[in-house]
Amino acid sequence: MSQNHRDVGHQTETHDWDPELVPDRRGRTRRPEAGCPVEVALAAISGRWTTLVLRELMHGPCSFGDLRGRLPDLSAKILSERLRELTARGLVARERLPGFPVRTRYVLTSTGARLRPLLVQLYETGTVLLDAMAVTPPDAR
Repeated sequence: MSQNHRDVGHQTETHDWDPELVPDRRGRTRRPEAGCPVEVALAAISGRWTTLVLRELMHGPCSFGDLRGRLPDLSAKILSERLRELTARGLVARERLPGFPVRTRYVLTSTGARLRPLLVQLYETGTVLLDAMAVTPPDAR
């Protein structure tokens, strides 16, 4: 049996996994799986406005009002939902500040801060894709 074949239960696995793209078993799947690290990362940043809220929090802690001011087209309802989701995902922490009236600010957790390179890479890739879509070959007209 060649190096590329391994017995997996009653089946033989013949797929060559790219060790950079799939460094461990969790990503070795043939369909979207909840435990796949890529699926988890994509789900963490999914949702309209989510990446923009994360981008603003990358600059440092923000109050709800700060975020509304920086993203004026984002409704209070959707901002509340996104902050709640990001908090539930462990990417954002909600801090109550001492004093009266009660003030709250939102801050990225260490896990949330780790999304920065991903967001930068997504932006760069999106720029390349937009540029590629803008160039229409003469045959396609």
